[in-house]
Amino acid sequence: MTEPLRGVIAPNLTPFEQSGEVAYDLYVGHVKRLLEQGCVGVAPFGTTGEALSVGMGERIVMLETLLSEGVDPARMIPGTGLTNLADTTRLTRRAVEMGCAGAMVLPPFYFKDAPDDGLFAYFARLIDAVGHDVLRIYLYHIPQVSGVGIPVEVVQRLREAFPDQIVGIKDSSGDWENTRRLLTEVDGLIVYPGSELPLLEALELGAPGCISATANINAAAIAAVIQAWEEGRRGEAQELHEKARALRLTVQGYAPIPAQKRLLALWSGDERWAAVQPPLLPMSPEKGRELADVLAREHELGAVPVGAA
Repeated sequence: MTEPLRGVIAPNLTPFEQSGEVAYDLYVGHVKRLLEQGCVGVAPFGTTGEALSVGMGERIVMLETLLSEGVDPARMIPGTGLTNLADTTRLTRRAVEMGCAGAMVLPPFYFKDAPDDGLFAYFARLIDAVGHDVLRIYLYHIPQVSGVGIPVEVVQRLREAFPDQIVGIKDSSGDWENTRRLLTEVDGLIVYPGSELPLLEALELGAPGCISATANINAAAIAAVIQAWEEGRRGEAQELHEKARALRLTVQGYAPIPAQKRLLALWSGDERWAAVQPPLLPMSPEKGRELADVLAREHELGAVPVGAA
């Protein structure tokens, strides 16, 4: 049985040069800082990392750069899901060959209203095409963004058919009932809720942690919730969780990706952090300072160390 990464995992942001190229020095430094600040792992190329605005070749180079800079691949679950099997297979196989803890795979998301049998066939063919015994897939369920979800019944079928390959799921649906069903109805499945909002409820039902966008700026606080829970300090965990939830809800009130990037730009003094890929637009410095002031005043979050390679 696959041992999960227990704690908070960050779907790490992707910094860009003003030209649109990946800012590799900032990228490596940010990943290392997240691991130092309490994250048990990172999930490169998630929604927060603007993955679908980054080319497949760039993703491979980014992973290779992290490895060459000493980041342990066993602490990485990169997103490898694209709209076609050929590219998804290539990227997933590369992640396996690098020794990554797993691959986080979206369903094929161009054709909407895909039948359950079609979704099952997609993942079955992916597993066969990758052709590695050590392949570990974490399904990625975020229907409000991808437009295509992975129903619990399909997850059950995949888990039963491929128990060694379909090991987990990131449920970013925001639907607690869906997360609860995954935790209670799919035997042996590793379930990470896609935010810290339902974290205590998920831990109670056996989740090993969460994969949260706001770990990019609040990793230590989310990690502290999980640590307190695991050590039996339930009252403290509840208090810490309420604070982490409140900060998350504040950040969600803005455009979360541009907002977090603008915060990192303000805190580091490096304007490159504010850059996003179209169709996203950067947050203005004024709006960023407004958010930074709210976080400092209402949530006691000052500038965090941003780090560099």
